[in-house]
Amino acid sequence: MATCGHPKNTSFCGEDSTPVTGRRRAAHSLKWMTMTGLFLRAALSALLIAPLGAGVALATEMPEASSSGSYLAGRSAAKLRDNDLASDYLSNALKLDQGNPLLTEKIFLLDLSEGDMEGAEKLAAEVLAFNSQQRMARIVLGLKEFRARRYAEARKNLSEAAYTPVGELTSYLLIAWAHAGEGELNAALKALDRLDSNESFANFKTFHSALIADYLGNAIRAEASYRKAYEEAGTSLRVVQAYGNFLERNGRAAEAQKVYRAFLDNDENPLVLAALDASLKGVKPQPFITSPGRGASEALFSLASSMTDEQSIDVALLYTRLALSFDADKPVLATLLGDIYEDMKRYDKAIAAYEQVPADSPLRTNAEMETAVSLQRLERKDEALTKLKDLIARQPTNYDAIVTLGNIYRNNEDYANAAKVYDDAIALIKEPVQGHWRVYYYDGIAHERLKQWDVAEKRFRRALELAPEEASVLNYLGYSMIEKKINLAEAMEMVKKAVELKPNDGYIIDSLGWAYYQLGDYEQAVTNIERAGELLPADPTIAEH
Repeated sequence: MATCGHPKNTSFCGEDSTPVTGRRRAAHSLKWMTMTGLFLRAALSALLIAPLGAGVALATEMPEASSSGSYLAGRSAAKLRDNDLASDYLSNALKLDQGNPLLTEKIFLLDLSEGDMEGAEKLAAEVLAFNSQQRMARIVLGLKEFRARRYAEARKNLSEAAYTPVGELTSYLLIAWAHAGEGELNAALKALDRLDSNESFANFKTFHSALIADYLGNAIRAEASYRKAYEEAGTSLRVVQAYGNFLERNGRAAEAQKVYRAFLDNDENPLVLAALDASLKGVKPQPFITSPGRGASEALFSLASSMTDEQSIDVALLYTRLALSFDADKPVLATLLGDIYEDMKRYDKAIAAYEQVPADSPLRTNAEMETAVSLQRLERKDEALTKLKDLIARQPTNYDAIVTLGNIYRNNEDYANAAKVYDDAIALIKEPVQGHWRVYYYDGIAHERLKQWDVAEKRFRRALELAPEEASVLNYLGYSMIEKKINLAEAMEMVKKAVELKPNDGYIIDSLGWAYYQLGDYEQAVTNIERAGELLPADPTIAEH
């Protein structure tokens, strides 16, 4: 997704070249933001399993020649993350080469990625027969025992997966919940103590200590851990939800409402909005965790939502599928599943996941907006527009849906409708805050494309008032003024500042080069355009420059 360098680089020209929802992606706001450090992501991708489309983890025996065609087709499909097609091809290859370790392990992972838990469990036992150290197979069988409430057997398998730091993190969170299933608080907390070996795991330990103590009815220990988790991770959606839930159930609704409002000051998350609304109406919530299975699912969700980069996204998919194997928080997990598929560019799968979000869930509106975005990416443009128009007809003051509709019009280069829709969104804003800079920026782009410069400039400058350090706005406004040969000194300073803010953004550096060219400084123009070409050698617009 290429960022927008200057006004002529892309028809979308927002923060990226694809339509986005008005609010931050739901997945982003569902993330445990304090647990997404580089260590965790790198370790999960490098130590847990290889990506589904990558090479072999431990099994290395190649298929027989008779099955090589299906194997190669399956491997190609896996590289494209078409996991269901890959599974079909590789299953056919396995029929011709029964017992092949490589094929068995790959099909196991593919079945798991597609949510075929029965197939994955069957193959997990076969995988362990030739590779007793396959961590994901151990986890799958451990969770099978967990769901059957055979907690001691579950712990045996999970313990076998507890090698390497990330293996310990995954296993001991789940082992702790297995002890909770037997009502053993001390044993559960002792299992969580094993996470003290790595400070990166501290927030996981604190939060799940609170959840387990709460589930087992030890309010004093639960409150101490919740308070610590909130102090250290107050921007975490799940910490806020669980802590507020605990406070409400213990007769402290006013304190819970304060926690909710503090979170909403920075993120109008629909789940927290719903919790605050229910609290104000005096509706007492059900416990955040109602069973050991839901606790295990929450642990898996915590891990999956921490994996946000390209290298670990395949693992996030597996963990999300495992979390969904429990009777857990389906709206949240279906949303995360949809977001993962969007990141994988499997938009058909994303749509299917978002459709699983129940109609009465606070996340349903977000699911419909994300479905529209995925339809747009599939070039099903009329369906995308219809989806959003239907949503807005039901919710005429839904700012996020209106902005998303404007983004899709702009992506379609329908700037007249985009400008009208953005203007409608801006009319809903009573007191602009920093986060509103985007709609003013997007509206400015639409009006600039319509050659309505007076309106466009006002929108760009309003965006800068709200977010003076936004490189995309500085770049667009500065370059546009240079093209129009107005306010040249100010314009040049804007583009230079944009480059300072994003020194490795090839598109913005290309804009600076063209700005110098417009001003007749050809030496600086060449220097910057060549630098942009080095950063983005495959971009045709920069190559043309």
